[in-house]
Amino acid sequence: MSMDVAPRLDIDVLLDDPQTRIVVCCGSGGVGKTTTAAALGVRAAERGRKVVVLTIDPARRLAQSMGIDALDNIPRRVEGIGGGNGGELHAMMLDMKRTFDEFVEAHADPERARAILANPFYQSLSAGFAGTQEYMAMEKLGQLRARDEWDLIVVDTPPSRSALDFLDAPKRLGSFLDGKFIKVLMAPAKVGGKAGMKFLNVGVSMMTGTVSKVLGGQLMRDVQTFAAAMDTMFGGFRTRAEATYRLLQAPGTAFLVVAAPERDALREAAYFVERLAADQMPLAGLVLNRVHGSGAEQLSAERALAAAEILTLAGDPVDPDDALANAAEGGDPAKNGAGTENLAEGGFVDPPSGNAQARNPSAADPDVSPTSADSSAERLAAGLLRLHAERMQVLGREQRTHDRFTALHPEVPVAQVAALPGDVHDLAGLRAIGERLAVPPERTNRVAG
Repeated sequence: MSMDVAPRLDIDVLLDDPQTRIVVCCGSGGVGKTTTAAALGVRAAERGRKVVVLTIDPARRLAQSMGIDALDNIPRRVEGIGGGNGGELHAMMLDMKRTFDEFVEAHADPERARAILANPFYQSLSAGFAGTQEYMAMEKLGQLRARDEWDLIVVDTPPSRSALDFLDAPKRLGSFLDGKFIKVLMAPAKVGGKAGMKFLNVGVSMMTGTVSKVLGGQLMRDVQTFAAAMDTMFGGFRTRAEATYRLLQAPGTAFLVVAAPERDALREAAYFVERLAADQMPLAGLVLNRVHGSGAEQLSAERALAAAEILTLAGDPVDPDDALANAAEGGDPAKNGAGTENLAEGGFVDPPSGNAQARNPSAADPDVSPTSADSSAERLAAGLLRLHAERMQVLGREQRTHDRFTALHPEVPVAQVAALPGDVHDLAGLRAIGERLAVPPERTNRVAG
């Protein structure tokens, strides 16, 4: 039995608080972050909040669950949500290239913007450069918050082992675009005339010549053209990244670490918790998804297995070869374990009438051999007991894993979400998840034998 009791995370209090403006769901892959984010959005909207859910999950399951044909870079209204309390739900899927394009268009004059958008290096950078997706997710979050059309933004972050990449990447990308390498590449374009040519020939040509051999001369020219066109925007990347970072640290933001009750997932969750604390990010708590339960927790796995073994021994069927041998030797069937069925060559004898009948189980009267029904019931009961034992072993393993996390981070509130029997694929499923998020379990710590 676990003695460590984690404080309970009250999801409804979090969602109902008008001071809560941003909820960020983070965690490793495969733990249900997208479903959790969508369920939070549905529940908050139906409790009167005006919500937008931003997902950057490449699986795009959110659209299917919310009944939207396709999510894109524009928030789309989800029908069937809200009711008469003023709540609304919108959902969108991050298009990182379109978000990057919007950033360029907003911070450069039309001619310069066209030059940047047409640049091959920019096209490569905006489509898949390391950290671009995370940077643009934070850029889109900043845009949504600045528009002030929604009073709650729920963010579904990408799965990543390097934990909070969406926090690190804006800094890395901003540093790259504002760094010495890019500034050196810009120097020939910024310094004009013979002085510029002399600088290029003496200093930069050595560096660019070496890099050109590795990357190719055309790529270097594309990079230099890109750097020259982006000159006036470099400071903006770092400034906006820092502004979004401060937004994430603000009191109106709440981070939810999502995990499954498995060793690796909770190890990742512990890392997320520690990293959020180190970065002074406001952690609301842990959402523990897909927690298993049982309606007969008082019956331990050991007792269930012992009972199954007893039933199996009591209901073992008679081997026909042994019964035939007993009959041939004139042995007493009851003493030799044959039960009430006395087998004869080529058939069997019905004990009440003594009439020999052909061996045809499908034609036999079910009332002829009551012990067969008894044996079937015993085998069924034994199988159910073994299934229960397996479930209790799963419960015990999950509880021990949860206890290890709680021992490391006893201050972290936890909301447990009972596992659903099937996948979530519609609004009804998201509502069910929301209810499980909000309703506390009957007992915080399960007793698992």
